[in-house]
Amino acid sequence: MTTDPNDLSARELAARVRSGALSASSVIRDTLDRVAKMNPQVNAIIQDCGADAMAEAEALDARIAKGEAVGALAGVPVTIKVLSDQAGYASTNSCRIFKDVMATEDAPFLRHLREKDAIVIGRTNTPAFSYRWFSTNNFYGDTKNPHNDTLTAGGSSGGAGAAVATGMGHIGHGTDIAGSIRYPAYACGVQGLRPTLGRVPMFNASSGDRGVGPQLMAVSGPLARRVDDLRLGLEGMAGYAPEDVWSAPVPLVGPTYRRRVALVKRPGGIDTDPRILEDLDRAAAIFRAAGWQVDEPGEVPEIREAVELQIDLWLSDDHATKLRMAHEEGDPGAIALLEHHAPRAEAIDAKRFGEVFQRRATLARHWRHFLQDYPVVLMPVSAELPFKQDADLEGDDAVARLWEAQLPQIAFPALGLPGIAVASGVLDHVPSGVHLIGAPWREDVLCDAGEVLERGFGFPGLVS
Repeated sequence: MTTDPNDLSARELAARVRSGALSASSVIRDTLDRVAKMNPQVNAIIQDCGADAMAEAEALDARIAKGEAVGALAGVPVTIKVLSDQAGYASTNSCRIFKDVMATEDAPFLRHLREKDAIVIGRTNTPAFSYRWFSTNNFYGDTKNPHNDTLTAGGSSGGAGAAVATGMGHIGHGTDIAGSIRYPAYACGVQGLRPTLGRVPMFNASSGDRGVGPQLMAVSGPLARRVDDLRLGLEGMAGYAPEDVWSAPVPLVGPTYRRRVALVKRPGGIDTDPRILEDLDRAAAIFRAAGWQVDEPGEVPEIREAVELQIDLWLSDDHATKLRMAHEEGDPGAIALLEHHAPRAEAIDAKRFGEVFQRRATLARHWRHFLQDYPVVLMPVSAELPFKQDADLEGDDAVARLWEAQLPQIAFPALGLPGIAVASGVLDHVPSGVHLIGAPWREDVLCDAGEVLERGFGFPGLVS
């Protein structure tokens, strides 16, 4: 009897490859067959790495046959977001204007994955410039939500979310500056982990250093159908790398902690959808049944102001160049987003930038103190269920509404905090989930808590 790789966790799959019970070649061949079947339906993988993947799998099998030691991700199929450097491929960020930006070396997180013998089977779609929560662009086309093609697959790592939901790779690489890992996981009914800045090293030699906002808030991390796959994916990507000036060699497991959760149903006063409120109540009951203490604190630190800081740090920094490039690309979503924030960007001066940094430190300090009492904060991923595809193209009021709904996604990168989106299930072809926030460097706590919820909600099913 043959084994479907998707019936195994990434950790189980790697163990079988290392032992010789499964060949890496058969795993990658089966996964590429899955891509051939599913990708035409969702358009998640837009750069094919199949030939390279098979060559790497055959080389790995030869090493195993010789008795050589191999890595923790031996033979595990992964996807890489098309904005990151992978030697021999264009780092396009789903833009035609970057089609000739060819990488000559791997980004450091990808180097770490390869050192642990993960195998890249494809590169995944994003919105142009990775600005939006909708993975549509004029270069590669639209990524479809695997559960419901009238809904967004999320963004900007929507291709990664759709790929793992449909079994096209166990672990998808994503990036997150304003929800771009957590939201696609939520929209596609899978799990997604935004690590702490510095945990997973990022640097694109093809494009050089990033601006202020991305340096402070953008991180790489994993999406997967299982929380333990997130944990293994983080282990694979993480580690110190000199290319990333924020990279830090912090242990992946911290000291013991109190099993205590703060339940925050309407962070910042958002109008949370009734189904999401039910998911939060279910999550609280799952935690309590597992022996965790769950409280609804009367007050939590400020979150709404953090969104304003995020906008100033990211979209307002060199806004004119961003808008010029969006027009050069001709992408309506990027243009709509940047024009929405143009008046704010024009008002930013050096004094305001200094004030943003000062206020950011104050808000982050308040949250760090709060997280000493509550190591896990349970809240919505979004105020709304997954958006209608391209809802941000319906005018300025629509953009404002979406940004209001996404307040939990936007605020915490500005505060330097990790988060995880955990799938709660699919109802009437609409996925949902909940959001956990933790203290810096405590991704282990978030994964522990995520596994508690995963056992209660059930593992996300494979979309066929």
